[in-house]
Amino acid sequence: MLGKLKHLLKHSVIYGISPIATKAIGVILLPLYTSYISLAEFGVLGLIDITIYISIELLNLGLSQALVMLNNSDEYSSQNKSIFFTIFSTSSMICLLFIAIAEFMLPVVSQWFSDPARYHLLLQLSIYVIVLRILNNVLLNKLRADENSITYTALSLSKVVLVLGFAIFFVAFKGMQIEGVLYAYIISEGAVLIVLFPLSIKNMEFHFSKKILGAAAKFGVPLILSAIAMLLLNLSDRYIIGYFLGKESVGLYDLGYRVAGVLNMFVIVPFSMTLMPIAYKMYNTEGDKRYYSKIMTYFAFALVWIGLGLSLFSKEIIKIFALNTSYWPAFQVIPIVTLAYVFYGLRIVSDLGMYLTKNTKPVAIMTVGTAALNIILNIILIPLFGMIIAAYTTLFTFGLLYVISYYFSGRYYPIPYEIRKVLTIVILGALLYSVILLINESAFVIRLLIKGLILIIFPFALYILKFYEPIELSRLKEYFHKWTSPSGLKNIKNDIINFMK
Repeated sequence: MLGKLKHLLKHSVIYGISPIATKAIGVILLPLYTSYISLAEFGVLGLIDITIYISIELLNLGLSQALVMLNNSDEYSSQNKSIFFTIFSTSSMICLLFIAIAEFMLPVVSQWFSDPARYHLLLQLSIYVIVLRILNNVLLNKLRADENSITYTALSLSKVVLVLGFAIFFVAFKGMQIEGVLYAYIISEGAVLIVLFPLSIKNMEFHFSKKILGAAAKFGVPLILSAIAMLLLNLSDRYIIGYFLGKESVGLYDLGYRVAGVLNMFVIVPFSMTLMPIAYKMYNTEGDKRYYSKIMTYFAFALVWIGLGLSLFSKEIIKIFALNTSYWPAFQVIPIVTLAYVFYGLRIVSDLGMYLTKNTKPVAIMTVGTAALNIILNIILIPLFGMIIAAYTTLFTFGLLYVISYYFSGRYYPIPYEIRKVLTIVILGALLYSVILLINESAFVIRLLIKGLILIIFPFALYILKFYEPIELSRLKEYFHKWTSPSGLKNIKNDIINFMK
């Protein structure tokens, strides 16, 4: 069991390097954005990013997810090269059709905006960002399906470095505003595609299979609604805030959401990228249900502890990275959205029963339903209570989605999750965070010391609540004595080397 969990953690760490670096770049660029881009312009950038994300999910047709499933399926194990070619060629044809339609519609759509000429360029650049990302997603997902995490991470990090360099060049030195950010996206995605495509050809067999495409569509198409709905659940509030409150409020909310999104990129994304290929291989093997159960428990522990740290220091984080004081109120959004992300992450594990049994239609229905509820609540409540209510509606709907998915997934493949332990973790984290509401006006140094102490207390408080199993305590004591011995540094080094093997 521990060996299997170690395998999952190892690949999560490796896959995590890329999204962590991506999020770190986003945080590093915040002083650039807040210094060279106005709050209203930052709001526009947020809306463009949202539109790009939604378009990618819609045009992807769930094929990237289907590639991972088919690649690791016993039924299609001998056809991996044909699977790869069929899905990549289909995605390429979809992209070509999208370019033709989008370019044709562009002159009309750009007239809907206050500055048609500028928005014509912004939308045109966005079209090619979308296309390049779709193609790269398919190629990168093949690496993920094959658990080729080193190559995946190297290419992803290269893309991150290019985005950073060109964004700084275009925005700071050329004064290109949002246009500069989009040019940086295009150059980085294009460079990765140029390198990745020749490497990928050897894994393709130039045989287009209608049967494979049908299987991919059967699995992936229901996920389109789910993916779009999840994006709307995550992102539609920006559109509604922009409509009722203006671009400045979008900028504030988007900044807080981006910082809270560190939890998503540091923990949830790398975990989810690793989970499914391994979960499919574990399915119907001895001890698989206990394995899935412990995954949720340990994942909840990581999410809440890291999320607690992010929430405790949210005000300080915003003040460090947003040099313009007009951005500072964004810190209020962070703790609420962070807790929402905790439920978002747990829902990935609770969905396993439906994915493992290939019943993806309920996933789409549940996600669409909660997304619709979220949109309705935001339309009603945002005009009354302002942007902060959008964070609370996100928390409510993510929590609801987790509960519903846990219930329905159990009907297809019951997994004895340790729900009592999960609830203990979440409630303890919320109670510890509530302490800082009493000391928010204290002196800076005192505030930092108390916040740091709260963060340290968390795992020890769980011990008092009898959270840990005897074998877990035994293993923790073993590592503690090993790492605090005179040869502790050497032992830590050896453990890291063994972990990465």
